[in-house]
Amino acid sequence: MIISKQKPFEEILESLKNDDTVYIVGCGECATMTQSGGEQEVADMKARLEEAGKKVVATDVAHSACHELDMKRILRQNKEAASEAGAFLVLSCGAGVQSVREGTGKHVLPGANSLFVGNVKRQMVFDEKCSLCGECIIDEYGAICPVTRCAKGILNGPCGGTNNGKCEVDSEKDCAWVLIYNQMKTEEKLDKFMTIHGPKHWNAVARPGHMDGRADEAEKGAS
Repeated sequence: MIISKQKPFEEILESLKNDDTVYIVGCGECATMTQSGGEQEVADMKARLEEAGKKVVATDVAHSACHELDMKRILRQNKEAASEAGAFLVLSCGAGVQSVREGTGKHVLPGANSLFVGNVKRQMVFDEKCSLCGECIIDEYGAICPVTRCAKGILNGPCGGTNNGKCEVDSEKDCAWVLIYNQMKTEEKLDKFMTIHGPKHWNAVARPGHMDGRADEAEKGAS
């Protein structure tokens, strides 16, 4: 899940200073879960913008704002409002903002900041446990990612600053390497814990990322 947090309203207003008419788009998935761009947040934003003198020509909460084809369909269905809008305010992660960009040539701006990919612990409590590094190596670490969960990203840890199982960078957080050690001890794999790992292959991910599953299927069919 993409964890996002709504931008300060003053920042949004500043971005809209040259736009009188606004179309607000929210997201029914991640932004709804993080309360940064669901139905309630879109309704609240509409009320605040209207109070500030803006005309909100339409609001929509897409099932998944990052789904480009669906976003284009929504904008086609609401083409009169989309035509009247001077700007599109998107309450979602940056992927959703850019989906709206694919559907219009008008001013599109983000109403939220994308923070991280998060695991859901409970309502409105999220932890980052994966950095989308492109080469998953957590099988070497008891399925606990040192790249993300160690504040220093150390692959051969722990560092000298761990204290009573806590991280020296944030004493409220468990040291990732203590977690890794305890897990590998439980699995009776402490011999593997002593392995010295080489540098991380950061070139495993090319930016911007792209995957075409259809091409993969075509190659399989040809083989």
